[in-house]
Amino acid sequence: MSKGLPKRSEDYSLWYNELVKKADLAENSAVRGCMIIKPYGYSIWEKMQAELDRMFKETGHTNAYFPLFIPKSFLSKEASHVEGFAKECAVVTHYRLKNAEDGSGVIVDPEAKLEEELIVRPTSETIIWSTYKNWVQSYRDLPLLVNQWANVVRWEMRTRLFLRTAEFLWQEGHTAHSTAQEAKDETMQMMNVYAEFAEEFMALPVVRGRKTANERFAGAEDTLCIEAMMQDGKALQAGTSHFLGQNFAKAFDVKFATKEGGLDYVWGTSWGVSTRLMGALIMAHSDDNGLVLPPKLAPIQVVIIPIYRKEEEFEAVSKKATEIMTQLRKAGISVKYDNRDTHKPGFKFAEYELKGVPLRIAIGPRDLENGTIEIARRDNLTKSQFELASQPIAEKISEMLDEIQKSIYSKAFDFREEMITEVNSWEEFKDVLENKGGFVSAYWDGTPETEEKIKDLTKATIRCIPFARKEETGACVLTGKISEGRVYFAKAY
Repeated sequence: MSKGLPKRSEDYSLWYNELVKKADLAENSAVRGCMIIKPYGYSIWEKMQAELDRMFKETGHTNAYFPLFIPKSFLSKEASHVEGFAKECAVVTHYRLKNAEDGSGVIVDPEAKLEEELIVRPTSETIIWSTYKNWVQSYRDLPLLVNQWANVVRWEMRTRLFLRTAEFLWQEGHTAHSTAQEAKDETMQMMNVYAEFAEEFMALPVVRGRKTANERFAGAEDTLCIEAMMQDGKALQAGTSHFLGQNFAKAFDVKFATKEGGLDYVWGTSWGVSTRLMGALIMAHSDDNGLVLPPKLAPIQVVIIPIYRKEEEFEAVSKKATEIMTQLRKAGISVKYDNRDTHKPGFKFAEYELKGVPLRIAIGPRDLENGTIEIARRDNLTKSQFELASQPIAEKISEMLDEIQKSIYSKAFDFREEMITEVNSWEEFKDVLENKGGFVSAYWDGTPETEEKIKDLTKATIRCIPFARKEETGACVLTGKISEGRVYFAKAY
């Protein structure tokens, strides 16, 4: 099997696009800007979804579903929100088609114009807060801790599979609380849930921090985020959590009777991650041979490939392979036994290497004689012989999968640390951005004007104000004004 992948060092963008397609993750669709997530890609998303859903429920959240369509008037109720999304909205204006009189095909029936246009949801704050008005009367109804798994549409002009498409899949949490502090605690909690998921399951180290006012979610008072570093030195926003204050409650008149007998607006949050995480997973770990998947998210953790020439050899090898597969599955390990006779072992080796399967077991007649199997690791491309009598196979494979998970994280962490550079002058700033990339740790004077000017001059944005930064003063990298603490700049996806 010829992988035909470009090298990351030569054309990172082309490498990414080709890998997504050749590894059977996704492809472009007949609908402009939209993608088809193929079964193998969707199975990775399902594993992400399952783990996140479990984590949401452990923190007290429940799932619901809200309409895809939002009345246009709803978006007008929160001024900064509509301003933030207006240029990305798809609008439904009619509800019926008819055949053209000249027989040329189907046309929109001009008589079927909607009284009020409907927006295909770019996000659901407005439709959900209009619903919460009916759900909340008293402090006894709070908190509302609701999540939905859904698709959204944001009319992107320049698209890239998983990273930026007109339609994408995501989850969006929307919560309502009786106090500001409770809502702020929720915002922080969910940002930490995302960070834990990224690091524990995606093996992706992230920087936790706060967005600047310029980068804040439209309609929020505060946005917390996790930022990841890709292998080409660009940052990727991997998740956001927003403190909405009382903005949407006031816009939709969501009030509650307090314990003290008064009447107050509720406090809100929203938070979400999307199939963009698939792009992060691919770009953070994969290599010139294909995908490298952390075992906790790999649809197939182990593939077993038989090596044989004669039919009687196949029967004996197959018996041992089935025995191993059974033991592994009992231990909760996902296994595929690839006994196809239409492809040679070399083709299969290359195929599963491309698809990022963490471990590959090969068994042949000689292995049966010696009581061994060959185990190949995808993360570092090493092979070893394992004596089956030395240790239970399920125990050995579990240990190796744990080791691979940690190794992938460690490699990504070391790379991320290497790609954080402190600078103290404008010349240093430009030099690092141009020649090294990564996170540039620099002082910023705190003004939106300086932030915008730096973006215009370099295309770098403030990815976050990191929580872990040292509280010390320095001179703004552009204006020289005294500034409180460093922020992380980077070029980003």
